[in-house]
This record gives sequence, structure tokens and C-alpha cells, in this order.
Amino acid sequence: MSFAKDTKLQIIANPLPNTESELAFMGALLHTSGEFDLAQKSVSFLTDIPALYDFTNDIITRLYGKGVGLEISDDMRINKTKYFRISLPKDFAMQMLQDFGIMSSQGEFLWHKIDDNLIADTESKKSFVKGVFIGCATSSIRLSKSTQTTSTGYNVEFVSHSHDFLLEFSLLLAEFNIVTRLVKRKKHFVLYIKESNQICDLLALVDAYDSVLKLQDELALRELRNKINRQTNCLSANITKTVNASLKQVEAIQLISDTIGLESLPMDLQEIALLRLANPEESLSELQNMTAEKLSRSALNHRLGKLLKIAKGLE
Repeated sequence: MSFAKDTKLQIIANPLPNTESELAFMGALLHTSGEFDLAQKSVSFLTDIPALYDFTNDIITRLYGKGVGLEISDDMRINKTKYFRISLPKDFAMQMLQDFGIMSSQGEFLWHKIDDNLIADTESKKSFVKGVFIGCATSSIRLSKSTQTTSTGYNVEFVSHSHDFLLEFSLLLAEFNIVTRLVKRKKHFVLYIKESNQICDLLALVDAYDSVLKLQDELALRELRNKINRQTNCLSANITKTVNASLKQVEAIQLISDTIGLESLPMDLQEIALLRLANPEESLSELQNMTAEKLSRSALNHRLGKLLKIAKGLE
């Protein structure tokens, strides 16, 4: 199950606090996933979450009575995902559109605008955000499985045909200190959040606390992996540096041996030359512990430098 879908299921697992919040939620849901045929009084919304039917049907029953209910049907498959069409009852559809802030009392269609009456208080605003998340949120977040690594970043997007609606929605999120960016992508507009801490704030806002914990665990896991990779890369670089230095020293000593002979060197340099030839893979620190005089690191490095200088002169 995707991260976004799991979050949506968490949202609808908790009832909304009051009637105003329920109206705000339904308005946001129709704004983002609704389909309308006003001539036929046909109003519906699409979802890939069948459990949303029970959640919204309970809302409609509380708002309009037990005799009023929604209808659900299989509608289509998109990229192997089954979508369900949930339809409002035709006898109440126009009234519901007004109650949900989609249509004014004069019959004006408010598709591109968020009705201020729908988000009059903090709880209603939070419920509106929940409805928008259910209706059009997607995410590129992929949680790691066991030790399997993932290269995906952190991204939550809200997709709509309406630039004006997403712009107003971005201002609503800004009231909760959630910063978004709005771009056009082909025929759609996309409002997106990429910063992981901002995504956590958004998930907390819609009461998806399990997703918050999962994302924070993922952040900690990825940071640990990155730290291990950095340490491994640093260690590999140091090993490579040590090996390359040792190879140059061995080549220089062999050149001296083949031309003027190691016996022509001062005794202190002879000792170091023979020690390096016998231990070509040892680091400078390990070689230092093998010297008879227990040379300091700088003294050992100085003598190896002399050998390199002599070899260079012979070249």
C-alpha cells in the first residue's frame, strides 16, 4: 500500500468533531474529486478507497437523515487501480452543493473558490485540509523495507485543474505554517511540499500520526545509512591514499636498488627501505611501530621522503 493511501485510511478512521467540520470535509472532497452534471442533477466523486463510502455515507446520514444515502459503484481502472464512484442522491444534490460551498444560493458555481463560510474556524479548516488530502493528494514517499535502501525523496502533491483553488488552498495551509509551491504540469496544476519537516506538519494537521511516526523513522533510518556511507567512503579514500603512497615508495626503493644499490644508502635509510619492501601494504602508523628506533611518524615520513627524492634524482 502506498504511503499516501495509508495516510488517507488513517484520516477516515477518526470521526470529524462537529457538523461544520463535516460540511467542510465534504466540500473539499467535491472540490478535488467531484464530477458534476447539473442538468441531470448528477453529483459524484471518484476514489480508490472503498472505505470512504461508509465514512461519507455516515456524514450524509447525520446531516440529512436516515432516508438519505449515497450510492457506490465500480467505475473504472486507471493504471491497474480500481476506482469507485460515490454518488449523491439526486433529490438532495443541489441542496448539498450549496451546503458544501460548491454552489451559491443564486446558483453560481464556485468550483474555483473556497467558501469562507466553510472554513470559519480552526476545526473546519483542518477538516477541509483532510478532505483535500483524501480527494487529490499523492506522494512519492516510499518507506524502506528491512535493510532495503530507497532513493526516493520526500514529496506530497495536490493536483487540480484549477489554479485559483490551489492558490487559495496554499493560503489556507500557510495559516498552519505549511509552505507550498505551485506549478503547472501539462494540463494540471500541482501544489507540492518537499521539505520533510513540513510534510510531518501536514500529516499531524490531518491527524495521521501513524504516518508521522513512520516518516520520522524513515528519516532517521536514511540519515543513519547516509552516515555509514560517508564513513565507508572516507575509509575507502584513506585506504586508497595509503596504498598509492606505498606503491610510490616501493617503486622508488626498487629503482634505487636496481641502479646504485641499497647498500649505498646511509644505514638509517637502508633500514626504512628494507622495512617498506618487506611490508608494502602497511600504513605509515603500522610501519612506524616496526622501526628499531621507534621513530615518530614525522621522522619516518621524512626518511621515506628522502628515498623518494633520491629515486627522482636517479630518474
